[in-house]
Amino acid sequence: MSIESQRDIDGLRRAGRVVAVVLRALERCVRAGTTTGELDRLGGELLACHGARSAPAVSCNFPGSLCISVNDEAVHGVPGARRIRAGDLVKLDLVAELDGYFADAAVSVVVPPALPIARRLVKTARRAFARALGVIQAGRRVADVGAAIEREVRRAGFAIIPALAGHGVGRAIHEPPCVPNFADRSDPTVLTDGLVLAVEPIITAGGGQVAEAGDGWTVKTTDGALAAHYEHTLIVTRTQPIIVTAV
Repeated sequence: MSIESQRDIDGLRRAGRVVAVVLRALERCVRAGTTTGELDRLGGELLACHGARSAPAVSCNFPGSLCISVNDEAVHGVPGARRIRAGDLVKLDLVAELDGYFADAAVSVVVPPALPIARRLVKTARRAFARALGVIQAGRRVADVGAAIEREVRRAGFAIIPALAGHGVGRAIHEPPCVPNFADRSDPTVLTDGLVLAVEPIITAGGGQVAEAGDGWTVKTTDGALAAHYEHTLIVTRTQPIIVTAV
């Protein structure tokens, strides 16, 4: 969506704050012995407490309140009986709808004791997002965002996953434009003032190829390599972007 009024800004901020608060609470609960289903139930309860709904459940019939992906699962992991183990890399990806506004964010959590490569992968995803922030400005190209992400990820010795990308958001889960995590110079799309984006480096310690798992939702790396995911919803401006999913 593109911001048309202060009402839009306020609505997105409210939805974004719910996502931020719920994700922070869930992050504290990621520990060995907990099941992904238990985390999902807590996420649903917290959303309800704030008057919000799980957007994937409502819009896409996703079987959960949020996507919980573990280790080689890159995105869209289905919560269930899987018990989290020490050393797991857990991705929490939450899209909430509140009063017609949608906000989307994700965080990667490493359960101690963590492998050094898992810690580095998570830090790199966060740094790649920070690099993207430095170029997100009205008048810049979407390709500039992807280039900044890809450059940081490759500098750290990891790979982006070309099949997975960021996107527009605000009035639905997925809106135009697509925001690849690499420099797609064939894309002429220019960022405009007020455009709402979900920017999400999704990276791996392997080759970057993924495939859908047998459940019809989960996307996994084909080589079994670890994947990390970091995401925020933001509003493009003529200066610094406004991150609505940050507390």
